[in-house]
Amino acid sequence: MSRRTSSFTSSPPSPSPSPSASFPLFSPAHRDGRLLKLVSAVFYAVSSFLIIVINKTVLTNYRFPSYTFLGIGQMAFTIIILYLAKSFKAVSFQDFDKSIPVKMFPLPLLYVGNHVTGLGSTKKLSLPMFTVLRKFTILLTMIMETKILRKTFSPQLVCSVLAIVFGALIAASSDLAFDAEGYTFVLLNDVFTAASGVYTKKKLGIEGLGKYGLLFYNAFIIIIPTILASAYTGDLEKAIMFKGWLSLSFIVYFMMSCAMGFVLMYSIVLCSHYNSALTTTVIGAIKNVAVAYIGMFIGGDYVFSWPNFVGLNICISGGLVYSYLTFHGGSSAQTATQEESRLRVHVVEENTEEKSQFSDILTLQSVKPPI
Repeated sequence: MSRRTSSFTSSPPSPSPSPSASFPLFSPAHRDGRLLKLVSAVFYAVSSFLIIVINKTVLTNYRFPSYTFLGIGQMAFTIIILYLAKSFKAVSFQDFDKSIPVKMFPLPLLYVGNHVTGLGSTKKLSLPMFTVLRKFTILLTMIMETKILRKTFSPQLVCSVLAIVFGALIAASSDLAFDAEGYTFVLLNDVFTAASGVYTKKKLGIEGLGKYGLLFYNAFIIIIPTILASAYTGDLEKAIMFKGWLSLSFIVYFMMSCAMGFVLMYSIVLCSHYNSALTTTVIGAIKNVAVAYIGMFIGGDYVFSWPNFVGLNICISGGLVYSYLTFHGGSSAQTATQEESRLRVHVVEENTEEKSQFSDILTLQSVKPPI
């Protein structure tokens, strides 16, 4: 009886995985992603700093009477720029239809609330106290991301946020230039900013809108109601009758504020797109470090006290720790590495099992059948 033999061609040894393949955290794609995150974050920080300084100049130095009208100017600038860009095919987003209000809700309401309360608090408070109380946005953003986006945070991040809030409370407790209306405005601004950031991140995934659609329809939907509200309260008349319109320098600053309103909103959407709502808020805290200390030396409206100074430094220290944990991705990177290790162990176990099965098959087929 002829002897049947089975031949097997051994597969070439698989090449060892490259470091970038074994460790996605060091891959070129990951490095490019981190660069985009960093650039968008820096862009937002610079934009946020500049608009605070410019709005402070318009509302305080020139004593412009209507922060609502300034917000209307920023909305109008956003609509005009994006409409022209869409007309020249520079950007693209969905044309208006009846589905747009449903897709956008509740962002337009949060947008106008953020604008009005932000400009009002800038006018009523000194720059350092404004930036200190704005730290509560971080805590609110963390809570809203937990409830709305179902995110979880490490104990280290939670402790750093609590340190920021604790420092803000100490600093605010000794504010000798206390203004109840200003404090109300800035705390409402914290709520609107946190909600706007979280919902912006959520709405970015909706098909047809994108970054530019969010910006355009936010301004487009609410500009008319805001104008009507401004006319009803008398702010519109005060703004029109303002004598500073005869000053070229005021007009330049007003137009700069309108342009920076668009730039700021774009930078927020861009930073939220590449990062998270919480990371965007952290960038605001980093920017506030510069604003708070600069406000001590320029502006002339900072009242020094030791509790305020100590609380401000506690708040800044917590913000820096929080920023370090966020940008270095300590907890998230560790989790990703552990998950990757478990996956590698699982793959090795599967490969070992397959090799064992393959060896058993070879053994069985190599045995001579009985004659």
